[in-house]
Amino acid sequence: MKLLVTGGAGFIGSNFVHLILHEYPEWSVAVLDALTYAGNLENLDAWKDDPRYRFVKGSVTDASAVEPLVAECDAVVHFAAESHVDRSIMDPGIFLETNVRGTYVLLEAARKHNKRFHHVSTDEVFGSLAPDDAPFNEETLYDPRSPYSASKAASDHLVRAYYHTYGLPVTISNCSNNYGPYHFPEKLIPLAITNLMEGKSVPVYGDGLQVRDWLYVEDHCRAIDLILRNGGLGETYCIGGDGERENIWIVNELLRLLGKDESSIEHVKDRAGHDRRYAINFDKIRNELGWEPSVSLENGLAKTVAWFKENEAWWRCVKSGEYQAYYEKH
Repeated sequence: MKLLVTGGAGFIGSNFVHLILHEYPEWSVAVLDALTYAGNLENLDAWKDDPRYRFVKGSVTDASAVEPLVAECDAVVHFAAESHVDRSIMDPGIFLETNVRGTYVLLEAARKHNKRFHHVSTDEVFGSLAPDDAPFNEETLYDPRSPYSASKAASDHLVRAYYHTYGLPVTISNCSNNYGPYHFPEKLIPLAITNLMEGKSVPVYGDGLQVRDWLYVEDHCRAIDLILRNGGLGETYCIGGDGERENIWIVNELLRLLGKDESSIEHVKDRAGHDRRYAINFDKIRNELGWEPSVSLENGLAKTVAWFKENEAWWRCVKSGEYQAYYEKH
């Protein structure tokens, strides 16, 4: 199997590349990544001399870069996306360009060459849940609340349209919040870990009672692998971590793991349009494909803290660059 993995130098994409090249010695992976602020070739350093791995720097919006890579692969796994809600609020345009137009360019190439296409999406397309609402599932109506989630909703609809209109062999997955190795330190968990390791405070939006379902990234990658190989064409699968917790619980658990106290918490003004709760019902993928998360939230957080401790040079390099200037400014 020859895979094209878009956004493969990013957080989830690089973890997926590691999984595939470890698990399938006969498979090969071409990675297409624009290496914007969240893409990092060091994430894939382990494979740089492996003939099964190939890296191409380029944007998913560039048809001249996309088409030859799609033509020579057996399947496309599409991770590439602008993904941070805060950034989408400040600059929606790049989210529409990458997440909507980029998906269109890939779909056109896949249609031309009749390639298997898996689209990686998010539970944020479903909007927000009240405390007593049932978790999201594959039948939940879309209700995006931010430019980011709206752009991902649009790309999901495009993928489905190409299945229904052109018969393109597609699948879609909508996942909950990922965490784990190589996580870019602007999201809650890696930002909290690295700030605490630097002796800084941890910013917490509002009261910190926003609820998220947390999914260890390797569990997510194993689910995508299963969907790619065994998922029903035209089907959507929701992927959850069975780890629904308030943000403030996450921060307090990280304080405990790093030997800090609550004086390290800094409550800041809440994000505009901040969704209050996400939760995922993953019965479909469990019943049809036999997948369920294998890493509990408590164990996953401990593993993640250990990884950041062991890879301090990686995150210090990341935080010393463009991200740090962004964080201090905004």
